[in-house]
Amino acid sequence: MAAFDLQEQEQLDELKDWWRKYGNLITGGVVLLAVAVVGTAGWRWYQASRATQASAVYGALVQASNAKDVAKVRQAAGELLAGYDGTLHADLGALLASKAEVDANDPKAARTKLEWVVAHAAEPALRDLARLRLAGLLLDEKAYDDALKALEAAPSDALAARFADLRGDIHVAKGSVADARTAYKQALDLLGKEEQGVAQYKSFVELKLEALGEA
Repeated sequence: MAAFDLQEQEQLDELKDWWRKYGNLITGGVVLLAVAVVGTAGWRWYQASRATQASAVYGALVQASNAKDVAKVRQAAGELLAGYDGTLHADLGALLASKAEVDANDPKAARTKLEWVVAHAAEPALRDLARLRLAGLLLDEKAYDDALKALEAAPSDALAARFADLRGDIHVAKGSVADARTAYKQALDLLGKEEQGVAQYKSFVELKLEALGEA
């Protein structure tokens, strides 16, 4: 019995010695794991809460836009862009606000919001739509080179024909007939590959190409 007690005591001493060496490390690991679990849950809650808040602000922006209340549109858009960047609601809000600015005859403010979408939107399709609208505004301002620059990067397939068509319009405005003809032909080629429902738009592009005459 005494021998067993001695053996047990030796094991206990070994365990104590092992714990002195590695106990802090194990405890630290458990703490870090707990912090990670709590942190992940907290981050998810924060993201969900932020998305809910952004949705409420976006809803207010939509209502203001429908009411043609530009002041409230600007207020809601400013809140979205400043406090909820990185959310889909902020990207959509900036696009909607840019349209309200155009309707209010403030293209400079509209351009600022479109540039924000180009720089911040996570969805490529939204960035491309903002670039298309931005190029249209720049065309109206006769900033032709800047308008072409806005269309430089290849867009998503859904907007490729519209990009080519607008490039044609810009080249026409610049007096670059050959470049315009090339752009319109590219738009028609792309429209030919799209699904039905674009016949009227395709006819419009064909008319613009015909108006340029033969090469």
